[in-house]
Formats: sequence, structure tokens, C-alpha cells
Amino acid sequence: MRRPHIRSLAVAVAVTTAATGLAGTAFAGPAAETDHAVAATGTTAASVVTAARAAAFAHASATGVTQSDELRAQDVMIDPEGARHVRFIRTHQGMPVLGGDLVVHLSHRLAYTGVTRAADQGVRPATTQARLTAAQAEAKAATVAKGDAGTAELVVDARDGDAALAYQVPVSDSTTAEAAGTRTVVIDAVTGKVRSNTPNSDEFLSPKLIDTLRERGETLDPATGTAAQTTALTGIAAVKRAVHYPVTAVGTGASLFLGKVPLTTTRTARTSYLLKDPTRWGTETRDAKGQELENFAQGKKFTTTDNKWGNGAVSHRDSAAVDAQYGITQTLDFYKKTFGRKGIENNGKAARGMVHFGDKVANAFWDSTCDCMLYGDGDGDMFKKPLVVLDVTGHELTHGVVDATAKLEPTRVDADGNQYGEAGSLNESLADIFGSNVEFSANNAKNPPNYLIGEKLGLAQKFLRRLDHPSLDKLEGTIDYWSPQTFDAEVHAGSGVSSHAYYLLAEGSGRKTVGGFAYDSPTYDGSTVTGIGRAKATAIFYRALTRYMVSTTDFHDARTATLKAAADLYGASSTAYQTVDQAWAAVNVTVANTPAAGR
Repeated sequence: MRRPHIRSLAVAVAVTTAATGLAGTAFAGPAAETDHAVAATGTTAASVVTAARAAAFAHASATGVTQSDELRAQDVMIDPEGARHVRFIRTHQGMPVLGGDLVVHLSHRLAYTGVTRAADQGVRPATTQARLTAAQAEAKAATVAKGDAGTAELVVDARDGDAALAYQVPVSDSTTAEAAGTRTVVIDAVTGKVRSNTPNSDEFLSPKLIDTLRERGETLDPATGTAAQTTALTGIAAVKRAVHYPVTAVGTGASLFLGKVPLTTTRTARTSYLLKDPTRWGTETRDAKGQELENFAQGKKFTTTDNKWGNGAVSHRDSAAVDAQYGITQTLDFYKKTFGRKGIENNGKAARGMVHFGDKVANAFWDSTCDCMLYGDGDGDMFKKPLVVLDVTGHELTHGVVDATAKLEPTRVDADGNQYGEAGSLNESLADIFGSNVEFSANNAKNPPNYLIGEKLGLAQKFLRRLDHPSLDKLEGTIDYWSPQTFDAEVHAGSGVSSHAYYLLAEGSGRKTVGGFAYDSPTYDGSTVTGIGRAKATAIFYRALTRYMVSTTDFHDARTATLKAAADLYGASSTAYQTVDQAWAAVNVTVANTPAAGR
């Protein structure tokens, strides 16, 4: 496992009863004779957290927790079959620990059954006396991130095989990327070394890819839909009666990419509607008005008098909002109906998006500072239209789900903003996996579901990435199989390893036609893999993410996590479990080639 970047340390406790989840780092179980209950049987979040915290300290040799540590619950998961899992973030002597996250696993009787931890080593730094002042750290962070530094906070950085005293500094209005935004800079408090400098947003298109497209002279001008509006005022009741506003209404949107789509909106007066969905926790899309806003409250609300939105072309400001709102609600629906997940953070709160972000911004982002989706309009040159297509939204909102669970982060970020490292690659892969599943869930005739990513962007190669045979993507140089060099791959390129394993698990190797799309998936060793179906494969990967992945999970850890998830769901002797093992071997991820600790 290698060093990720932890952006936020927000604490939220949410209980889920979904039977599915995803995977991460190596699973450590207790010896049989040490397995004992630490609390009475119980199913409330509070009792599970209490038991898990006590178990973490009681099994310190496995969990790495010391008496100087404090554990704060981020998530509580109670499985229908009985297991309980508590995801903790850690402080050491009151200082947040970057890379100190762990998941404690309990039985239905609240007995300790194991731990998944990000840091293999202890989190005690050699010194707790800083040589740099907070002001010096802030000045250095402002310089390297080219922005305005906020207040420096002392932390323990345990992400790189050791534990060091450091300052974590938020930087706003950074000019190191195409769109100014916030970054998090970590400065060694003893040496002054910059330990990490990472953006707080996940871009759909990497700087490296944008440069490649410009070098090739490609222009992305995907065809838009032709959505004629209906003449009926669908949100206005046919019979006059007393109405108390606001009320739920059903309108229609003319989208850029999906033709005419239904939209659930809020009727605020007799002839006034707001693009806000009260049936999905108040999910809303707003207009950033061409500014680089990272504060959703500052966005302009979309309203109309007839509950009709957009005209299917960029000439109407609402059209991009239709695609965004539809894509966001379809993503929420996928997670809820498939896993019982209530919103991006599983806390029953609204998801949010802002279109028309910035001036000629050719990208789309999940922004953890805004806690929302941000969509640029394109630069008008290479990118002709907003990046509001369905699988882009599903991909980016999945970054939000990862932020709320395992917090998978890149190991390093170069001066151009390109990200590297297996945990970051796994993050991108999960976003592609679940983004494609959003398409299958929506099953929109204008956007037929498939295992291709970005197929509606208008690229010459007809897609951006694909899960069945990743290396067919020549733009990003996506890879099919793991090798020791994968750790230093750019994250979108490296994502192919786990995306390929997922596809093989779901559909199997060789030629296959699914929904009218032809696939031909190879294997590293020439083996034949028979898939178990998309539903089971998706359940296994989601359970692995939510239960067994942490911030440093790499591909070999992900193999272990998905095996554990398959055993939970289908049994350790099941075909599903055996196929998980075969799928990872088919992308050259095996027990035999697991890198040594610390690489």
C-alpha cells in the first residue's frame, strides 16, 4: 500500500441495512482463541460503535490503535445476515491522522472478527514538536498551490510508510488548474517538505488527456437530441382546487443528449416551478452563471412558469440543467434501488449540481468542497458542449460515494495536475463501473446502456474508456493487466486493471454481445472466465467498497476485499467466490505477485 491524499476529515454516522458493499485492503482476522464478544448483542448504531471502538483497543496488535489515539465513527453498516462494520477516522494526541482510517468488523453478537486498516505501521510520529510555524506552512502552501492559504492545522501524516508531524493547509482560488478551485497542501512540520498538493475535485478529463486531444486536433461536438415539447402544462392540475405550496409536480425537460425526459420538480406557486426534486431529498441543479463557484448556495435557481425546461440545444440555458438533473436523479435511483443507499453520503440528503461552471471550462467535476457536481460549458474550441452526459454524471457522483466511504486517493499529483497511484486508479475504476451501471439502470433509449464510458462525447475512437478491453483506449493508454509498473500509472490509465476484472466477473472472457454492443475481453494468461452476471458482480464490488476498502487500497487489496465480499454474499465455496479469484488472476492480480509491504 502506498500514500494517498486524505482531503477531508468530516465525521458522519449513517446506518445502512443494504446487503451489498465493496472491498479494500488486506483483511486481518483474529486467532480463534482471541475471538470474544466485547459488548452485549445489539443493533443500534451507538451500541455497534461502542463495541467496535472497544474491540479496536482490545486488539491493538491487529488494529494498530494506541492509547494516544481517538477513534471517531464515520459510518456504521449493519448487514441483514448479521455482520456489523464500523469505519473510523483517527486522531493521535488530538491531531487528525492522514492515512489512519480503519474498518472494524464484528459478528452479529458484536464479537470482533477482524480489521481493514490503511496504515500498516503505527501512527506515532518521531516528534510532536514542529520546527515550522503555522504561518510559515501557510505561506509555503500558498506558494506551491498558487492561491490563498487558509488556517494550517497540525496533523500526523501516516500515508507513506512512516508517521510524520505535518501541517494540513486548505488553499482556495488556486490557479494551478484550468478552473481555479480549492486544494489541500500537506507540509512537513519539521523539514518544510511538501508532502502532497492535491485538488479537492475529481476531474472527468485529466490534464494529460486534454493535452493529447489538443495535440491530435480532436474536436468533441457530440450530437444533441431533438426533443419537442408537449403543449400541455403538465404540472398544473386540470381541476381547480385549493393547493398549499410548495407541492410536488411532474414536468418535462428537453435535454441536450437524451431527448425529452420527465423531471420531478417543485411547484412553488400556481405558475411557478423550481428545478428541485422533493421526492429525492430535495435534489437540485443550479446555474453557476459562468463563475467558478464552489458554494452551491450562491448558484442561481432554475425556475419556469410552465414546468417545461430547455429546448434541447445549448441556446437555452436550461437544457444543460435538464441533463444534469436527470443524470443526478438517475444516479440516486440506481444506488437506492440496487443497494438501498439513501443519497450520495447515505444520509438522506439532497444531491446537488451546478451547470455553466466557470468561463469556457472544458471539464466536469465532483467537488468535495461544494459537495456537488460542477459542469463546465466546454471551451468553445475543442469541447463544443457541456459535459452533462449520463455516464459522466454517474461516474462523477460515484466519486462522491467513494469520498463518503473508502476515500481512495491518488499517491501523488504532478505539477500539471495528473494523478498517480493504485488507490487513485481504483477510485477511477469504481466510478467507471458504477457509471456504466447508471446507464443500465436508467435504460434510456437515447443512451443505450453499455460497458463503454464517454461514448456520447464524439471522440474519434467512439468511446473514452471501455471495461471489456481497456487497452483499446489509445487516448489515455489504459492498461488491461497489472504489473509492478502499474503503481506509477496515471489513474485513468491504471483504472483498466480493476475495470477489466469487474467486466470479466460480470460477463466473462471472449466475444459476447450485450444489448446490441459487441465485446471481446482477453485474459492475461489465456484462461477462460465465465461471468456470474452484472447484478452479482456489482453487488460484490459495492460491498467491497463500503465494507472492506480504505484510503490506501491497491489492486491486490481490492482482490482480497472482493473475495471477502463474495464470501459474505454468496459463500466462500460459491461459484461467485471462485469467479472473483479467476477474474483477478485473468488481469494478473494474484497472491503470488503481491508486492511486499512498503514496496
